[in-house]
Amino acid sequence: MALPTQTIEYTEEKFRAEAAEFLVIAESASNVEVARERIFEQVSRYQYDMFREDVGLSEGKVIRVRDCARAMRSLLKARSDSFTGFSVARVLFDLGKRNPRPDLQPGFFADLMHIIMGLETRGASEISDYLNISSSLTGRRAALARSNELDRFGKHVEERMQRYAHGLQGEIVAERLMLRDRICRQFGASTEDWNDWRWHLRHVIRDAHPVLSLVHVTKEELEDIRSAREARIPVGITPYYLSLMDCHPSTRDRAIRAQVIPNSEYIEQMKQYRTSKECDLDFMREHDTSPIDLITRRYPGIVIFKPYNTCPQICVYCQRNWEITDVLSEEALASTERIDAALAWIRDHPTIREVLVTGGDPLTLDDDILGEILQKVAAIPSVERIRIGTRTPVTLPMRFTESLAQLFGSLRVPGKREIAVVTHVEHPYEITPDMVTAVDRLRREGIPVYNQLVYTFYVSRRFEAALLRRLLRLAGIDPYYTFNTKGKEETKAYRVPIARLLQEQKEEARILPGLERTDEAVFNVPGLGKNYLRAYQHHDLLSIRPDGSRIYEFHPWEKNIAPQSTYIGEDIPILDYLNRLREIGEDPADYQTIWYYF
Repeated sequence: MALPTQTIEYTEEKFRAEAAEFLVIAESASNVEVARERIFEQVSRYQYDMFREDVGLSEGKVIRVRDCARAMRSLLKARSDSFTGFSVARVLFDLGKRNPRPDLQPGFFADLMHIIMGLETRGASEISDYLNISSSLTGRRAALARSNELDRFGKHVEERMQRYAHGLQGEIVAERLMLRDRICRQFGASTEDWNDWRWHLRHVIRDAHPVLSLVHVTKEELEDIRSAREARIPVGITPYYLSLMDCHPSTRDRAIRAQVIPNSEYIEQMKQYRTSKECDLDFMREHDTSPIDLITRRYPGIVIFKPYNTCPQICVYCQRNWEITDVLSEEALASTERIDAALAWIRDHPTIREVLVTGGDPLTLDDDILGEILQKVAAIPSVERIRIGTRTPVTLPMRFTESLAQLFGSLRVPGKREIAVVTHVEHPYEITPDMVTAVDRLRREGIPVYNQLVYTFYVSRRFEAALLRRLLRLAGIDPYYTFNTKGKEETKAYRVPIARLLQEQKEEARILPGLERTDEAVFNVPGLGKNYLRAYQHHDLLSIRPDGSRIYEFHPWEKNIAPQSTYIGEDIPILDYLNRLREIGEDPADYQTIWYYF
């Protein structure tokens, strides 16, 4: 059986060859419901047979059969048909009867074919196949053999990580220092100016500025920036973040550029949204969870408080792209009356013990204004923790002056109140000596720093996110959450199948030392909150669309506490993702187990 490399074409003919047994069952059925029941029984038979003592398969193969059986049974349920408006059982029946199904695309055939192959133990090899340790050895001989195999596997991991450049490498640091000097000359700035965060705010790049000629920005990217500005889509790049881009054509800074330069698909989608009365860009349904202006509440013990709704620069896939009108908008700071009303509301709800101050990026504010707001939050008796959400360690690390670190430290009362910073480092190329210095200033004041990674296409290659976690720990930042990219149509280019995130967690993150993999993989359910992806009982695969998109049902965190509706979400096709990897030089065969994560 060939492995799913880039040379495989997923056609109906190929699917028929791999799914022959199921199609024979469907062909003999008098109607769809009979076919559904008989195929369901056959799936259960496969699983039953695999759990016999004499089956002779590895544990990994047995578990794969279990997982594929669970997924296949879910696809066959009438409930899944009802929830998704599409029937995999009907597809199998039609194919068995040779009824035309022109709607089915290669992504559908690929995914369902691999599930069936997994059921029949014919799928891709397991990651555990890399470790060949004889079960006949015991004691010290077994320990030495295991150690040797771990060395061999560890070398493989190191080689994969070394493929990716990062911002702490000496040659990268030197290149960026030279670029910094060129940017300063372009702006007529001194080193003292560069180290002043306010200078960067005054010189945020909002359009196709001449300074962009100092780095490698393509004609298409320049045109995208112009188009975005014409469409009144916020664009912003701090001079510091510009210095993280490469001067010559390179793939090292792919994630950096994708972070701040909107692509043409995003721009066109956003322009269409502007003219659509049906469109609601509030993907997380913050309107439905905002009991008062500036406050979002999804959980009993914590609220989001948004006194300032803009940033020094805008992430293209920002959750609040519906709310942020421009970079450093003059109207971004809420009035004193609205801020005080929101804080009074928190005071009136003493079950709230934690306040996440975010926006926008509150660290865009001067120390005096920020300090006044934080002091008011700290004065609420029930608040035990103030969490500050900011990307400035990445976009503006010089913002973390000694005075700011001391301000945070002054609010910290051991045993009574904690102050924490939560940031968003997206790629190893963003980690720099300047960031390390900024974080160290906070930690010396007793302020922990955590990272929320959005698992986008641009950090999804093998062991790319693992390297990020490793460097985060060295920089003094604790990995906290890894978010599945939100299912917003305008950010489709950033999205990664849930199966890839699960694969990364099991086959890459799991290999890291424990302190480097403290993050939790989650899906943010609109209006409800975080769904923990590592636990299969929190979500179910319902169906596979004709284009190969998986449809999942996510169960809310309250499901065992109070009645609550589930959320139905559509993923992106695994085959499309693998084809994109191939386009950037990756071998899809390296990701072959992706089909078996649900």
